[in-house]
Amino acid sequence: MLVAVITYVRFCGSLSLPPKPPPLQEPQGTQRQLIQTSTSSPSAYREYLERDAASAGVRVPSVDEMAKKLAYRVDDARHILEPGKPAIEVAGLRLRAERSGNALMLVIQNLVDSDLGYDVKTEPSGGASTCTSVRAQPINVMVIGRGATENRTECAWRDGMSLAVTKVETVEVGPLSSYYLSEVPPSLVGIEPRIARGHRGVESKEPCSAIAPQVITTGLERGEIGWRDLVDFYARHRCQSFQFPITYRAFKRDGERSLPVDN
Repeated sequence: MLVAVITYVRFCGSLSLPPKPPPLQEPQGTQRQLIQTSTSSPSAYREYLERDAASAGVRVPSVDEMAKKLAYRVDDARHILEPGKPAIEVAGLRLRAERSGNALMLVIQNLVDSDLGYDVKTEPSGGASTCTSVRAQPINVMVIGRGATENRTECAWRDGMSLAVTKVETVEVGPLSSYYLSEVPPSLVGIEPRIARGHRGVESKEPCSAIAPQVITTGLERGEIGWRDLVDFYARHRCQSFQFPITYRAFKRDGERSLPVDN
């Protein structure tokens, strides 16, 4: 019987084996892309809001609140400030120049009923070549609190100095957005090193990279993106987990795009 079975298999048929399982698929994309995919889901975004609001000690905003258009103000007229002369009021801020010891200072007061993300561009008379020779007073150069006043070091004092204010931009932000912006290194939104060197924001166990991608630097230089676009993005997204998409532009209406925005 054994001989008969072997003869049958040899000449009349073959044993059938189960098919091979399909090969394992390797994960597609770079490590950064895989991380972005895992952090860019709506559920992960909501978890970030809850966790970060707890860290900041503020109320957890809804996703709809985070997607609202931010009230924006801009003044691009040229104003000259001199110590002892009257202040000016522009874009929700009161600005005046004063001398403090061996430094020319810009005094910045928030006049609106909200925290403000702000950027005040200035030019000291006589140029800025010697401005970094004086120690910068610590200041949050990203956000100024509701009703707060900040003293920003502009330059080493020289007799007869004045300060030209060339552009002022502000956006009103809620408590968590204010916290988010305070974590952002000023270099990421195009604030010049002369001003950024005095920045003291929120101390975090997860500091954000201060190196702006070349595509962002180039976009700022060419005027393709602006301070408003960058601040609008980082007011809605934690800088530790989200990178500014080059196509992003500030919201012009509530809920213009779904959050988080990752492309």
